[in-house]
Order: sequence, then structure tokens, then C-alpha cells
Amino acid sequence: MKFLHLMFLTTLFCATAVANQTEIDAIGKVIDNFHDAAKHGDNARYLGSMSEDAVFMGTDEWERWPKQPVFVDYVASRFKDGSGWDYHSVERVIHVSDSADFAWFDEVIESATNGRFRGTGVLTRQDGEWKIAHYAMSFLIFNENWEDVVELTKKTRAQQESDLPHQ
Repeated sequence: MKFLHLMFLTTLFCATAVANQTEIDAIGKVIDNFHDAAKHGDNARYLGSMSEDAVFMGTDEWERWPKQPVFVDYVASRFKDGSGWDYHSVERVIHVSDSADFAWFDEVIESATNGRFRGTGVLTRQDGEWKIAHYAMSFLIFNENWEDVVELTKKTRAQQESDLPHQ
């Protein structure tokens, strides 16, 4: 009886691991498709990878782009000539919720022109398909460069604030 119980638990564990890996693979394909669509300026495929209530967080502090309507308009203007931006994942970790209806990930993405960034995001399952609901992109800064970056950011902020009209 103990043997049967152990076999049942082993089978259940293996089935769960296979199902989880299947979900991780499917999610990875959605994220890869998202990046590939951007590379090729494919507006429909890029935005189709995202949920309708998605948000894209850019690298500038003001860049919070709700998909509707501002990110849709921005992507249309950037992709109008059939080209976009080229980032590809070089390292990615994906986690799936126990309920398998949402997932989160982090990745290091790379661009030949701009170097490496960190992408983080959340996906939700909608009508049986994984959709990106939130994507955030941030600069990777070496700890050795931190003080220089902080000073540069303070200088830029002070300049921008001094350029504002005084009331």
C-alpha cells in the first residue's frame, strides 16, 4: 500500500512538473513573440501580445504607457515605416501561479545599439491565451557607476525644473 501511495505521489509530482514546464514554454513564446514583433515593426502582433488593460513602463520616470489609448498611438507612430526596436532576451526566469492563471517574469534583454536592460512583467491567461498585462523596462547600472548615475540624474532633474515656467 505504501508503494502505491508513493507511486501515486511521484506520478502526480511529475505530471505537475510537466504541466508547469509546458506553461513556462508557452509564456516564453509569448514574450519572444512580443520582442520579435517589435523588431519587425508588426503593430498588430506586438499589441496583440498584450492584454487590453496592459501597461508598458519605459525607462524614463514619466513613461507609464497604458495600452489604451496612449501606447497604441505611440506604437503606431514608431512602427509606421515597418521598423521598431530590437531587443532580445539573453536570460529569463518565469514563475507561474499555482492557479496557472497568471505568471511573472524577469529577463535581461539586449539591444545591439543600446546594450542591456532588465525587463520584468506579468502575464494573465485570458480566454486560454497568455497576454502580457504589465511590462517594465529598466536600465542595468553597475554598482560601481551608481554615484555617477545619481549625480547625473540630479543634474538633469534640476535643469528640467529650472526650465519650467515660474508661476
